[in-house]
Amino acid sequence: MLKKTGFLSALLIPAMVVIGYYGGGWWNFLSVVFVFLMIPIADAIGGLDTSNHDESIKEQIAEDKYFRYLTYLWTGIQIIFIFWVTWIISYPLSTTVYVGLLIGTGMVTGGIGITVAHELGHKNTKTEQTLSQLLLMTTCYMHFFIEHNRGHHVHVATPEDPATARKGENFYHFFYRSVVHGWLHAWKLENESLRRKNLSIISLKNKMIAFTILPLLFCGLLTLLSYSYNPEIKLWIVPAFFFGQSIIAFGLLELVNYVEHYGITRKKLPSGAYERVNPLHSWNTAYLISNLFLFQLQRHSDHHTYASKRYQVLDHFDESPQLPYGYPTMILMALVPPLWFNIMDRKLSDWERTVATTS
Repeated sequence: MLKKTGFLSALLIPAMVVIGYYGGGWWNFLSVVFVFLMIPIADAIGGLDTSNHDESIKEQIAEDKYFRYLTYLWTGIQIIFIFWVTWIISYPLSTTVYVGLLIGTGMVTGGIGITVAHELGHKNTKTEQTLSQLLLMTTCYMHFFIEHNRGHHVHVATPEDPATARKGENFYHFFYRSVVHGWLHAWKLENESLRRKNLSIISLKNKMIAFTILPLLFCGLLTLLSYSYNPEIKLWIVPAFFFGQSIIAFGLLELVNYVEHYGITRKKLPSGAYERVNPLHSWNTAYLISNLFLFQLQRHSDHHTYASKRYQVLDHFDESPQLPYGYPTMILMALVPPLWFNIMDRKLSDWERTVATTS
């Protein structure tokens, strides 16, 4: 029951942005303080959750529509939130308020929104896949729908995957490679898919063309709405805000990618193929509170082993490599490479020794 209601905690992030705005001034950074200070404190107090559902009830919980409707609810709230913030920025704001709203919005659409889009995008229903793409549209990162499912999950923990950070690679170098090469690889995957179907790559059948156009159209819609609210608005304000929060949003996604896969590698077999993905091939973290906020994304080892598994039944594996903290703390560490390497390279060496002794 704790988890069933606990997943609603994600809704606190947009609530903090709204409360911060109406609080005024520096209160607009309330969401930042909440995510990167209060949640880590709550993690320290709440501790680890390594419990798994009993196999006899796991299928029943996986089919419980309540958990699916939570992701639908989030999608609706995020879209409403985007329209609300568009209305707010249509009128003059101080620099403090504008920057606070910009960062807070990126945390809503990226920190939680892309997490939900990730969950929905792995499911095989048309409704869930459409909602996933809708959420990704609000962050200008729709190619993630292709690259993550058909690229990252195939090539994870190998040199072929741009979203797997190499040992000794700092986040800033990784960010460029993952964003640029991930986008290019999504084009390659989609073009290859169309050629197999004997379809032209220059058409709206090409999802990458649609995925490029749709965020621009959505930004245009927001700009028109803003102008209808306030005809005196400078027309660059909404596009600047929209693309700015998108960069923050997919920046958070790439920080999470960096944290989840740093330095982990799969063995190459004599056949030339890589060993099958197993729970040793992703970093895991079992902190209860941050897992509730992130729909158990931190149980990442199980997700990569069974990609279609619903978030509410993801398992914890003791044998998986374990991060020392929850994602909010790990993200801050990743932004300071010397600190990151000092802590994580030792953890990675422990993982390498574990793999060597179990091979």
